[in-house]
Amino acid sequence: MNPVAASTNGAKHRGAFASITTLFFAWGFITVTVDPLIASLKAIFQLSYAEVMLTQFAFFMAYGIVSLPAAALVARLGYPRSIILALGIMIAGCLCIPLATHEDTFALVLAALFIIASGITILQVAANPLAALLGPAQRSHFRLTLSQAFNSLGTAIAPYLASSVILTGGMFAVQGGMAVTGAQRTESLRHIDFAFLVIAALIGLLALFIWSVRARLSVASAGGQPGHGGSLTQALGSGWAVLGAAAIFLYVGAEVSIGSTMTNFLHRADVFDVTLERAGKMLSLYWGGAMVGRFIGSALLTRVRASWLLCAAAAAAALLCLTVTRAPGEFAGWAALSIGMFNSIMFPVIFTLTLERSTASGAATSGLLCMAIVGGAVLPPLVGKFADVAGLRAAYVVPLIAYACISAFAAVATRARAGGRLPAATDVAH
Repeated sequence: MNPVAASTNGAKHRGAFASITTLFFAWGFITVTVDPLIASLKAIFQLSYAEVMLTQFAFFMAYGIVSLPAAALVARLGYPRSIILALGIMIAGCLCIPLATHEDTFALVLAALFIIASGITILQVAANPLAALLGPAQRSHFRLTLSQAFNSLGTAIAPYLASSVILTGGMFAVQGGMAVTGAQRTESLRHIDFAFLVIAALIGLLALFIWSVRARLSVASAGGQPGHGGSLTQALGSGWAVLGAAAIFLYVGAEVSIGSTMTNFLHRADVFDVTLERAGKMLSLYWGGAMVGRFIGSALLTRVRASWLLCAAAAAAALLCLTVTRAPGEFAGWAALSIGMFNSIMFPVIFTLTLERSTASGAATSGLLCMAIVGGAVLPPLVGKFADVAGLRAAYVVPLIAYACISAFAAVATRARAGGRLPAATDVAH
């Protein structure tokens, strides 16, 4: 290729990649806003852990229902138009939150969160493979992990800002032992409205920005637009697509379960014994660890084999979960917060390892992988029921098992090459 043309293409890819990275930040911010929202809803509606985890069930069930239609939609509309549509759906969902709180109905809050997550699902199906596409194939692990680092920047900021709004004032200003008035409860609901109206406005600005650079995205991704092979049958026909989906299912389920219960866990008298607001702000350390880990991981992935790094990270996360179940006091709290660091590279590395090895099309594989994010709907209610019966500490055994399975997936991946062949048992044994 002509050096001048190569330089021009590189500049186009870098500009398009920078634009796409803003989307990763946005959906990270919104997704993690649900964590302090859970603590707020639990108090406002007086819910058990199992009941309040329906919040994550409603949010992440969208991935199970919408991902495969989203793959077909992205294949039909292309990346830029699919992204703009997704942002519009997210705005609509945010605007439904005030309606739900006005009706004072938990079920309507769940419906609004499902709409928001449906938009995020379409966004992920389009943006993840697009980020991997915008540059040399051999650096796809690096690009997607770097994009996920900015996703983690959103997840690190969101708990602090959201807790400052959602978990303050109203019924959360009441001192221990004092009765909560109807006016204080209503004020707490209005704080939720304000948070999501601000988010809707910010997504609107982001949609305008993406619309302004849509031509750049189309040019940069030319020749790599998703094909029309985004069927479930095709994806399920690839052993690696199925294994990767299982790994994503477990990873998201574990990460979301820990983040969802973290505020209440740190609030406990036998852990940090802080207010819900303070505990919600400390959640930023969990997601901030993932951000730092992704920047470090981006650098390590240029030198270390991706499957090896994934294996080590998942094993470390499993060990920290075991520590939480056994360690006393604040040590358990710090162990729980530290898990975020090792979650950091899991999603992007599982995603790209699977795309490399899957025999299905990129659209079909991406659709199945994003569908597997439904693990965030399945594992949190299980953890919630476990917590109601045995306590929050004991509930960490669920993510422990999930991380152990991910480590095993990575170990198998170290023995397999791109192209779709699963290693034989004898290959893995050597």
